[in-house]
Amino acid sequence: MDVEEMLQRVGKLLHVQRAFGEPIERDGVTVIPVALVAGGGGGGGDGRDPEGSGAGAGGVVRPLGVYEIKNGESRFIPAVNATMIAAVAIIAVAVTVRAILVGRHHG
Repeated sequence: MDVEEMLQRVGKLLHVQRAFGEPIERDGVTVIPVALVAGGGGGGGDGRDPEGSGAGAGGVVRPLGVYEIKNGESRFIPAVNATMIAAVAIIAVAVTVRAILVGRHHG
């Protein structure tokens, strides 16, 4: 598979249907899942020499939340990433404690 063919395959995977899922309807409420979809690829060489050619690709899909449609009105409900919130809180505490300790040492 050459670089162009590989990038075409990746491009087929990264489309709007990955970002907006199929609507789900229950009890008069419609929910549409929404995700962040990102990807990229690259390659090297001219494709003539298998030893000198190369290619790579990667992607990520992360849930962002859902659109809820109820009684003719819609709203976006964000997904909560508890792991990320905890990590940011731990880093914030560590930076604060370090600043206090450095301040005491130099003060």
